Amino acid sequence: MLPVKECYCCSRYPDILSIRSSMRATKSSDHTVIVAVTKRIAPEKDEPSVLSLLKAGFNKRIPENHNVNSCINELLCLEYGEVRSQLKLRACSAVFSALDNISEAVQICNEDNQIQYVNPAYERLTGYSADEVIGKDATEMAKADRNKTDLHDTINNQLKKGKFWEGTYHTRRKSSDVGISTHCVFSPILGPGGKLSHIVSVQKTTPDTSYSDRIKEAEYNLANVKLGLPVSFRRRSSGVAHGYPRRRESLAKIHSMTVEAPITKVINIINAAQENSPITVVQALDKVLEILRTSQLYSPHFVQPMKEGDTMTSDLVGGLVSQNVKRQLITSSQESSSVSHSKPVSGHHIHIPNNLLSQMQPEVLEILELEPSWDFNIINLEKATAKRPLVHLGLKAMARFGVCDFLRVDEMTVMNWLNLIEANYHSTNSYHNSTHAADVLHATAFFLTRERNQAVLDQMDQVACLIAAIIHDVDHPGYTNAFLINEKNPLALMYNDQAVLENHHAALGFQLSWKDNSVNIFKNLTRDEYTPLRETIIDMVLATEMKQHFEHLNKFVSCVNKSTLKLEETSSMSGTGSPDSMAIINQLSTPENRSLIKRMLIKCADVSNPCRTTEMCIEWAKRIAEEYFIQTDEEKRRNLPVVMPAFDRKTCSIPKSQTSFIDFFINDMFDAWDYFCDIPDLMAHLQENYRYWKEKSEDEAS
Repeated sequence: MLPVKECYCCSRYPDILSIRSSMRATKSSDHTVIVAVTKRIAPEKDEPSVLSLLKAGFNKRIPENHNVNSCINELLCLEYGEVRSQLKLRACSAVFSALDNISEAVQICNEDNQIQYVNPAYERLTGYSADEVIGKDATEMAKADRNKTDLHDTINNQLKKGKFWEGTYHTRRKSSDVGISTHCVFSPILGPGGKLSHIVSVQKTTPDTSYSDRIKEAEYNLANVKLGLPVSFRRRSSGVAHGYPRRRESLAKIHSMTVEAPITKVINIINAAQENSPITVVQALDKVLEILRTSQLYSPHFVQPMKEGDTMTSDLVGGLVSQNVKRQLITSSQESSSVSHSKPVSGHHIHIPNNLLSQMQPEVLEILELEPSWDFNIINLEKATAKRPLVHLGLKAMARFGVCDFLRVDEMTVMNWLNLIEANYHSTNSYHNSTHAADVLHATAFFLTRERNQAVLDQMDQVACLIAAIIHDVDHPGYTNAFLINEKNPLALMYNDQAVLENHHAALGFQLSWKDNSVNIFKNLTRDEYTPLRETIIDMVLATEMKQHFEHLNKFVSCVNKSTLKLEETSSMSGTGSPDSMAIINQLSTPENRSLIKRMLIKCADVSNPCRTTEMCIEWAKRIAEEYFIQTDEEKRRNLPVVMPAFDRKTCSIPKSQTSFIDFFINDMFDAWDYFCDIPDLMAHLQENYRYWKEKSEDEAS
């Protein structure tokens, strides 16, 4: 503080000015608060202007006061006010220096979305200089065709609530109309009263490809998607795949999933805590995450050997606690130490017996030639086989994957079994009939041929997947679980209202198989072969219950995809190999993860209609809507609770039902599945079908 006489004209006091100048000249005085202490003005006199003090370099004027406590209070006000503000300003220069040197593109806007700052990384990413964008509307500068039309409204709504938004964001480049895909985080900065004052966006592109390569790749892949061709997945010399950024884009969507389980939030909090923790803490938290990502958190793992000679305890544990404990006690250490399992069948190079296939009608054989393709038309097969597509497609698919050889049964037994299973599907159902089962079988077979599934799943897994797909809806009555529970159906009473239909499908599938030796495809398996096969089939059929949809999805994302991402980043950073290295395959091949993968496989196959061609998607949408209409009619006729009131045939909007189903159930799940096994064709169909239904819904509204 410097004393100033009554008059504020500092030119009369050169000593004060020289002291002030000397203070300003020192390096440590940057952002220093200099206070002028002036004599108190008599009440009858006019107070002179402080402008001369401010021009002279002073920050504040305080009238002299002989009260010590009053002076201390003034100093405290200065410390918590001007001084701390100046310290923040001093830190700002360091912050902006850091922003200028990071690889992420940073943009700061005011509450009206006017750009106030961009860093050099932003300039490199977009091709715009800071001078060209400062003061411009950020939403106009970033407009890209690949962003959804309502994306900016969604982001702004989140920001106004004081919440951040994270996900995939396409940024327009100056020299190209192609949007650059980035993982972006929009963060709100709240001012006085909790109102939005600034918006900070941080955009990060995939670090393992050069900028020019990313632009070329974006243009190449976008063109392919429009043409319905596969997205590029070419290997680079560094071992990084060109398709990898698209899978990273899928994971970016996973990070912004709309439905998140509590355990997922816990895992995300731990992941965030690891970023700034010492290495010992990071390693300890890695072990915590490994435990949290198991599917049965409260089920004991009997890794300690039983006391020698304590056969009673061993028998009690094996007989009462778990059906599989004895097997775990003997083999768990062997299973965990090695992931080698019988070599899977590719489905492309196996000899297909001609005895039964050759007896099919030429028209049927011609349709089945396209069976390995995703665009295979199951409705054409339904028509050509007089609504018996399952036995025909089943013979072809099971021959392609060597099922007869694995089960050690002849082709006639398999055909008899398929005929029996198909006969127990209700052809009168508009949706849940044998055509749906055949459609799910086709999707299952297609997913099994994906490269990553080939590397992780063995032949027993493949056979289990095919059988589960075939029986997963056998004897479906055309009504939902809720309907059966409400009407007190015998099946609901038998299964205590728990996964009523799914339990029935699995149980009946095995009951029919063991009904007669001529249809029993399991008859030649040993107990050790049959038991794990049966367990896997039952587990997969039960996974199709939609009540558990989000639990299965969150487990898959947390335990499979996020763990895979961590290993991919490690392998690409260290240069030890491509993202599909053995470390990743070993991680995915644990019994726990293989179960999660198989559940997700059949779940995606079961509801893959929105990922089919638009023609097929429309047909399936009509069929499921009709089945729901019939249920609503029956509920009203019998005065039962109406489970889905929206499915009233007089008022229902099929387009709206489809967009809602895709938004709530399909998008997140197929983003996760796409990241895992790379299905660009399906994702292109999904986007096209969503646009179709959205346009139809808007047409209805207008």
